[in-house]
Amino acid sequence: MPRFVSVPADAGLLALEWNRPLAEWSSKHLVALPRGISRHVVRFVRLNGQVYALKEAPERYVLREANLLRELQRLDVPAVEPVGVVLDRYTEDREPLDPILLTRHLSYSLPYRAVFSRTLRSETVVRLVDALAALLVRLHLAGFFWGDCSLSNTLFRRDAGAFAAYLVDAETGELHDELSPGQRAYDLDIAHTNIFGELLDLQAGGYLSEDTDLLDLADTVVDRYQRLWAELTEPEEFDENELYRLERRIKRLNDLGFDVAELDIHTDIDGQHIRIQPKVVDAGHHSRRLLRLTGLDVEENQARRLLNDLDTFRAATQQQYEDEEIVAHQWLTEVFEPVIQAVPAELRGKLPAAEIFHEVLEHRWYRSEEAGHEIPLVEAARSYAATVLRHRPDERERLPSADEMDSLVDSDLDA
Repeated sequence: MPRFVSVPADAGLLALEWNRPLAEWSSKHLVALPRGISRHVVRFVRLNGQVYALKEAPERYVLREANLLRELQRLDVPAVEPVGVVLDRYTEDREPLDPILLTRHLSYSLPYRAVFSRTLRSETVVRLVDALAALLVRLHLAGFFWGDCSLSNTLFRRDAGAFAAYLVDAETGELHDELSPGQRAYDLDIAHTNIFGELLDLQAGGYLSEDTDLLDLADTVVDRYQRLWAELTEPEEFDENELYRLERRIKRLNDLGFDVAELDIHTDIDGQHIRIQPKVVDAGHHSRRLLRLTGLDVEENQARRLLNDLDTFRAATQQQYEDEEIVAHQWLTEVFEPVIQAVPAELRGKLPAAEIFHEVLEHRWYRSEEAGHEIPLVEAARSYAATVLRHRPDERERLPSADEMDSLVDSDLDA
């Protein structure tokens, strides 16, 4: 019997084929989900309604990655959730087998190849790379050196027209108290090289046009990273009569989705100049505010979009001076929930509720433009469900189509 470490007490786990190499498991235990490229064998299983990702690798890698993922979870960095490891595996002939790392499948997430196999739009890669750069900044702020940042080692969730990126492979990572400029630059250089290679692969597969400037796209991750890092960490100097710049700096950080927990403020001897620098920055400003007001736990851009609609509702109902939490509850029950309820129950699982709401707002805008007058929101929701959502694939635990399966690169590349 194999040894389970930090694995939930699920009797279904005992029935799995631990005495066989993961690549040889029978299909009855597996779920066909899109997989990214991996140096090791990766499979998905469903047990009692929960989907797990299993990765088979040498023990030193499995234990190290499990510990790193737990640390990232503690630091609240977007990454897959570690469930446990399975050690002491042997075949029926007592031949040793590599351990397996179990992580919880990230609902509504896709590897980048699955995104491209359907969208076929070059603009998509800009949003993917942008999300990856933001993820790398968050990792570096937490002191995590990735060592193999790439599109392949990332999962993407839709986030109100953009994407949110999650680390899925921490095998090469290192956690430090703080990263040096050299470590950050090296990690960024690895990301640039990997992404350029992945874009070449996409172009060779026909998913990016031949005239697309791939190097320019790869440069986007460097430019986005450097601008975001500078905004979050670089000091700023201004005169004492320019205190509005302090408020403007904080607002810019909030707009980027970061909270400022502390500012390091220095005034020179003559008191004429002030120097500020963010000391602690926390991601998730909008999502935390929405969670506090409504209980909705969503991605950052989704939260921003919902909060904007909440502010519009507050102005339209002339409740600018009413308690924010009271207005938020009213918006939730009179606007958000009726929109979701207007979508047939069998379609609601195709996308997260917040993403459905965002897309209904977009759909209403286009419908209203066509009609020449504003379409009621619930009417727009019904139209969106019938004409758009019904034809979308289910992204909670999404099964790829036959065409997409042909386009997905097999993930079982031996280490």
